[in-house]
Amino acid sequence: MSGPVKLNTSSSELDLDRPNIEDYLPSGSSVHEPHCKLRLRDLLDISPTLTEAAGAIVDDSFTRCFKSNPPEPWNWNIYLFPLWCFGVAIRYGILFPLRVIVLTVGWILFLSSYIPVHFLLKGHEKLRKKLERCLVELICSFFVASWTGVVKYHGPRPSMRPKQVFVANHTSMIDFIILEQMTAFAVIMQKHPGWVGLLQSTIMESVGCIWFNRSEAKDREIVAKKLRDHVQGADNNPVLIFPEGTCVNNHYTVMFKKGAFELGCTVCPIAIKYNKIFVDAFWNSRKQSFTMHLLQLMTSWAVVCDVWYLEPQNLRPGETPIEFAERVRDIISVRAGLRKVPWDGYLKYSRPSPKHRERKQQSFAETVLRHLEEK
Repeated sequence: MSGPVKLNTSSSELDLDRPNIEDYLPSGSSVHEPHCKLRLRDLLDISPTLTEAAGAIVDDSFTRCFKSNPPEPWNWNIYLFPLWCFGVAIRYGILFPLRVIVLTVGWILFLSSYIPVHFLLKGHEKLRKKLERCLVELICSFFVASWTGVVKYHGPRPSMRPKQVFVANHTSMIDFIILEQMTAFAVIMQKHPGWVGLLQSTIMESVGCIWFNRSEAKDREIVAKKLRDHVQGADNNPVLIFPEGTCVNNHYTVMFKKGAFELGCTVCPIAIKYNKIFVDAFWNSRKQSFTMHLLQLMTSWAVVCDVWYLEPQNLRPGETPIEFAERVRDIISVRAGLRKVPWDGYLKYSRPSPKHRERKQQSFAETVLRHLEEK
């Protein structure tokens, strides 16, 4: 067997892979040789860019907003392992089949009632909407029952009034189901594919839900117009909006979009907090389909959460919609015990623009040049 091969790489070859710092400097500037040895700690002291990068490595608060924390394993010895196996047998062998039966019975009752109501009461719009609203609440109750949902509601139940919107923090699509079983909200939500999209375009349309697609820029204007028209109607279902725009892991709240706060309406905050003692209700749509998410909930012991209907808020004199949104986010975060972070949740779906990266590179190059000239 031959011995280790020593790789001889010339300095000129290494230089080809190094970025040229002068490419990011203003015209006429150049790098001069330093008169003394440059230490890393000097750069860290004077360079906000390096300090920011080091801080991002040590404490990445953006990524942690969308991470699901795995449960701590407790079946760590020979005494507890048989109990854990017994629990798995109970959950998958007894509870899961019973929950499937409950959900199946719910769908049979719902469809056998919804289809006649929807097609036979075309000329009685007021009665039809009322019955459809009750049926949507019913099927959502069956969904919650299929997880053995233990939900505690605090505060007065929402009522149908014009010029008001409800906003809540967002952990999973089940947020909507948990809230919908108490009140038939017209939710503003991302359009989903598959069987969820089929339900959105058929059944959920009956309660006035509005769907959008993040990839379509024109959808924003269409949704904004539909939203303004909906909140003006006295007989329309109350509007529910998740202003974070994406699912967050119920430890943090990201920035609220201002759309719900510039309608000139009363904003009613709702805080949702899940107890992770039995299952983590966070849905990471990039790693898990909603069907698998439901199976995870249905094979757990229970879904436990608290819902707080908080005091309605109005725009204060001299307050901007962005400031209004942050004030409401403060109220929800404090009530649910969530940590606020200054991030836009849509960054989860996009990469930083080239212009933003170039500005960072130029700023870093100018800082290094200035320090070298001082030396």
